[in-house]
Amino acid sequence: MTPSFDLSRYQDPLTIQRVIHTAKTIAIVGLSSNPDRYSFEVASYLRGKGYRIVPVNPNENEVLGERAYASLLDIPSEICIDAVDVFRRAEETPEVARQAVSIGARVLWLQNDIVNDEARHLAEEGGLEVVMGVCMMSTHRRLSREG
Repeated sequence: MTPSFDLSRYQDPLTIQRVIHTAKTIAIVGLSSNPDRYSFEVASYLRGKGYRIVPVNPNENEVLGERAYASLLDIPSEICIDAVDVFRRAEETPEVARQAVSIGARVLWLQNDIVNDEARHLAEEGGLEVVMGVCMMSTHRRLSREG
């Protein structure tokens, strides 16, 4: 489905670069402990690049040696989440956006092919920056080669 807004605005290179370079702690919603899953590959890569990864998946207890939380709201308040990287179906992202706003995250990042106008609106209204339809790992790799 074609979004009713200009998607390129949410794939802005300067915004993406700023997020990649300033985020320290990333909650990954939908992170699986299955090494064959793309979320696991992305989380492993980001962790290897020095980011703190906070798994969010109600079906996991631990991923990559980190305690997993059932939702963003279950993450202890002393863990400051900079970015929320989402591996969920687009229709599930509005609730993730609400939770990201509630915990004070700075960025809502929807992975490849995930676009949702309601999630975008909720996140922006809550003061978050939004990136949609872009892979955080691929972007980090590209920026590392360029920089």
